[in-house]
Amino acid sequence: MVNYIIRRLIAVPFLLIGVTLLIFLMLLALTPTERTALYVREIPKNDRVLAGIIKKYGLDLPWYEQYWRWLFGTTVTNTENGVVTEERVGGILRGDLGYSRTASQPVAELLTRRFPATLELTLYSVIPVIAGGILLGVIGAVKHNKPIDHIVRIFGIVGWSFPDFVFGLLLLMAFYAGTGWFPPGRVSDWANKIIMSPEFHNYTSLITIDAVLNLRFDIFFDALRHLVLPVISLAYLWWALTLRVTRSSMLETLRQDYIMTARAKGLSEHAVIMQHALPNALMPVVTLSGGTVVGLLAGVVIIETVFNYPGMGAAAARAASQLDVVTELAFVLFNGLILVLANVVVDILYAYIDPRIRLD
Repeated sequence: MVNYIIRRLIAVPFLLIGVTLLIFLMLLALTPTERTALYVREIPKNDRVLAGIIKKYGLDLPWYEQYWRWLFGTTVTNTENGVVTEERVGGILRGDLGYSRTASQPVAELLTRRFPATLELTLYSVIPVIAGGILLGVIGAVKHNKPIDHIVRIFGIVGWSFPDFVFGLLLLMAFYAGTGWFPPGRVSDWANKIIMSPEFHNYTSLITIDAVLNLRFDIFFDALRHLVLPVISLAYLWWALTLRVTRSSMLETLRQDYIMTARAKGLSEHAVIMQHALPNALMPVVTLSGGTVVGLLAGVVIIETVFNYPGMGAAAARAASQLDVVTELAFVLFNGLILVLANVVVDILYAYIDPRIRLD
């Protein structure tokens, strides 16, 4: 098992190099003028000044030299009032991802500010999504063609075919416009003022956790109240897909010869399902769960936009609507990093569930 994990970890740097190379090639589709947004906040209108910036930052160099500078940064010389200074600029490995026009701040700061909100939404969504989907899928397969199986199938079909923005708007109309119980946003205005005050300590930037650590349970319950509708929206939509995959995989597994052999030996139905069928049926579900986590961490664009939730997805949607290409490519890079790491975790889970994979 250890050797298998080491082999997977050794492959990670090569995968990351491939991801960064692909993203940089997309960046090369922009003109040198547009790529100056990686280094300066405003693209100068003066052609002479613009040409000087392009030359200064090497945006007219061969692509491989630009790729190296994009990864590790470069040292530029500044002359002001006869004083010559050197400055290290660029380099995504140094955390310099360019400047976001839509957020009016460096992209790295935008990601740092928005990611905790998306992470908090993911933490509250992923457990009910995966656990609920697997549970419903197993129940549907075990009770095949019985009334509860038909209910599960209808639940899955409706959930998978239901547009997420429509479902979110229906929840808002029912539980916010109609009752005011669960408002959009991340916290109420009164809670946000307390969070931004010096008395409130942001240990993790996850409001529910920080509220407990600050012993502000009023803020904790207010943050939970704002999370209810987005979590329900995500849970229902992702439940539908997870339960359909689980049910299909479980039905196929229950028809295998070794399941009939286990039953013939006199094992209880619970033992047959939990010890023999479920571990083998979980292989495609693990893959789907990895994709679910990646999708949630990358920011659920429509759900965050509908509920005015200040996460990664809402920021990406705003950047796309204003053609902020530098910011969008930074989001793509971030998503690629999450995807590579998630695939490594999924591979390790594969080996844990099915020991035969370790020997491949």
